[in-house]
Amino acid sequence: MRTQSRRRLDRLPVVIGLLALLALVLGVGTANAQSDPDKTYVIATDVTFAPFEFQNEQGDFVGIDMDLLKAISEDQGFRYQVKPLGFNAAVQALQSRQVDGVIAGMSITDERKLVFDFSDPYFDSGVQMAVAKSNDDIESYEDLRGKRVAIKTGTEGAMFAESIKDKYGFTTVTFDDSASMYDDVKTGNSVAVFDDYPVLLYGIAQGNGLKAVGEKEAGNSYGFAVSKGQNAELIQKFNAGLANLRASGQYDEILDTYLGEGAQEAQGGNNFFSLLKDTYPQLLKGLWMTIVLTVVSLAIALVLGLIFGFLRVSHRKVLRAIGVTYVDIFRGTPLLVQAFFIYFGIPAALGFQMPAFTAGVITLSLNAGAYITEIIRGGIQSVDKGQMEASRSLGMNYMASMRKVVLPQAVRTMMPSFVNQAVITLKDTSILSVIGIAELTQTGKIIIARNFESFNMWLIVGIFYFVIIMALTKLSDRLEKRINA
Repeated sequence: MRTQSRRRLDRLPVVIGLLALLALVLGVGTANAQSDPDKTYVIATDVTFAPFEFQNEQGDFVGIDMDLLKAISEDQGFRYQVKPLGFNAAVQALQSRQVDGVIAGMSITDERKLVFDFSDPYFDSGVQMAVAKSNDDIESYEDLRGKRVAIKTGTEGAMFAESIKDKYGFTTVTFDDSASMYDDVKTGNSVAVFDDYPVLLYGIAQGNGLKAVGEKEAGNSYGFAVSKGQNAELIQKFNAGLANLRASGQYDEILDTYLGEGAQEAQGGNNFFSLLKDTYPQLLKGLWMTIVLTVVSLAIALVLGLIFGFLRVSHRKVLRAIGVTYVDIFRGTPLLVQAFFIYFGIPAALGFQMPAFTAGVITLSLNAGAYITEIIRGGIQSVDKGQMEASRSLGMNYMASMRKVVLPQAVRTMMPSFVNQAVITLKDTSILSVIGIAELTQTGKIIIARNFESFNMWLIVGIFYFVIIMALTKLSDRLEKRINA
């Protein structure tokens, strides 16, 4: 058993080498460690944290954080690119130096100061509890005993709830976005939610179905963050620009835009068809990204499947071992872990930057390639061995026999499995939303963060997936009939 495990570990460099080669083919750029006056800073942010960052109807990212960043960049004369990842992925991207900074309503805490350098505080936050509109039973923290409370990772509300849950005897359940957290309370799975008070009150005004109860608790301040000891000049520019905005009154104007009187007019109440009409341009962009990811990844996965499929049926033990190692690794680990490892882990370890699209394609290709490898292996082994022996007896070499005799017969057996893998890969693109790729699922999350129309929005997204998968299935059925004709 130990010998077998040691042999598998010995094969890991082969797979790591393949990862590096595939990354180079897809155009991964290395990070420039030197200070560049013409540099465009990559700033990561959340996507579901209104009124600090969210996407408006025109597809632009707006909110207090986004408007402050834009005004500060104009004041200080630097360029930046926003990368909407979600809070957890944004923090990981900063730790792995995939981005230069994070602005996402990030609380300044002693623990985070050990890992990040923060700007001067730009907003003083607080914590508020809320319950469903119809809930009149929860009026104080004492009423939470024995019940479940929803929180969002990385927020002031989450830290406060964790600090008092033992005292008041409630449990917590964690979500990655505000809309899902609010829905959990509306459906009755949780009785209350703790959230940063401006975010919660903004959501209530937009019709998220909750109501605030109890008094607001004091909280920490928000700050702009960079990696420890990195991008000191960016922090200096942010602080200088923030001071200028405060002095000119522009800072107060930005806050009034989102938190002032009349700024929080409810936008909910869209029915299915009006929501579809308003959002279909964004959804089509997300659908197109889903299709592109699927097609590109499947094309690469097919090549990988052919290579490793031949290795799996090779007569040489070393070649078979390489094929087995590849399949074991990528079938034996979750796709989500692979996405995080490829996008955050490898660049952090090797010191380069990788675009999210490239990481997504590599992840899907390697994962689907492992399954296609087994499909091809099974298809080849389903062909009678006498076919290969007969072709070799006629003077054909191994590869010619495989290409002209075995594979044409194996394709008929493999076709249904290929179609099934294509459908799985298309659906797996939704997992890439965790690294900030704006495919169909991520687009739905971004829209929900703006209007809190969770039921109708997810119904629309589900219909989009259903239509494209049914079209793919029908196309494959016709192709299979032609092959078998």
